[in-house]
Amino acid sequence: MSESSLAVVGLGYWGPNLARNVAAVPGARLSWCCESDPAARERVEPLPRGCRFSDSLDEVLADSELDGVLLATPVRTHAELAIRVLEAGKHCFVEKPLAQSVADAHRVLDAAQASGRVLMVGHLLEYHPGVAALESLIEAGELGRIHYIYTNRLNLGLLRSDENALWSLGAHDVSVILRLLGGEEPIEADARGECYMRPGVEDVVFAFLRFPSGVSAHLHLSWLDPHKERRLTVVGSRRMATFDDMAAERKLTIYDKGFDESAEHWGEYIARSGPATSPQIPDTEPLALEVEHFVRAIQDGLTPRSDGHSGLRVVRVLESLQAQLDLTRR
Repeated sequence: MSESSLAVVGLGYWGPNLARNVAAVPGARLSWCCESDPAARERVEPLPRGCRFSDSLDEVLADSELDGVLLATPVRTHAELAIRVLEAGKHCFVEKPLAQSVADAHRVLDAAQASGRVLMVGHLLEYHPGVAALESLIEAGELGRIHYIYTNRLNLGLLRSDENALWSLGAHDVSVILRLLGGEEPIEADARGECYMRPGVEDVVFAFLRFPSGVSAHLHLSWLDPHKERRLTVVGSRRMATFDDMAAERKLTIYDKGFDESAEHWGEYIARSGPATSPQIPDTEPLALEVEHFVRAIQDGLTPRSDGHSGLRVVRVLESLQAQLDLTRR
């Protein structure tokens, strides 16, 4: 099978990681790196043999041998650039979130449908082996009926001016929650946030979601926190489980805890606290799996796990939460 010729556009924070993985994934060839800031080129040098550098997206898209483009540009540019890529007849991978509004996300999906090309959104955690193992547990009924999910995504991180903690951090957790719930979308969304460091930019957000099945979810998002946490906990009727992306080894822990009906007294429950187990999780870089998935989608004509419709669902949830932040902003 011939290699897919790919370009990475945007060499800021995340772009160099994409370029590194594209260059290493079998079946892919990094043909272009595109960036308007000359200083950013140093982040990916030395470029792989045969890779060209350009500061013009038009020049990159004019390459008739180019198969696909991976966009790692600022969020505000995602929709417009993705449409340009798709209209040029190239397959498109766009970093999360797909767009900053539901209307723009629909425009990208329309462009993908018109072009017949692959559209994939970079919801990285959907490709994490630990999340995949957790999803399998839920699908197999090992946790029982899901009651609620909560996440902590915290650090003392880079202060952003173009997006708040909801859009920067929350996109990760929303995508995973929707994945674990089989694509179910919330019927209720509420959020509160505070802008301590920059006016109008929430650096801490508390969000709540309720789903038709009765599952509820809580998200704590902050880049103004003494702790660095990337943790998601699922509480089920039979067992409970935690995915901890910061853990060196025990990425996924399953707790045999819950309430069992009393055999002696009807309507009463007895707390059960059994052992905790941690299955072996493959130590494969999620980004490598994500890029490999994009290449396979191009070559085999497959629908990506995080396709445009998946990206649209995430944007729809984020937009509804942002509306609540706007209503309650002081």
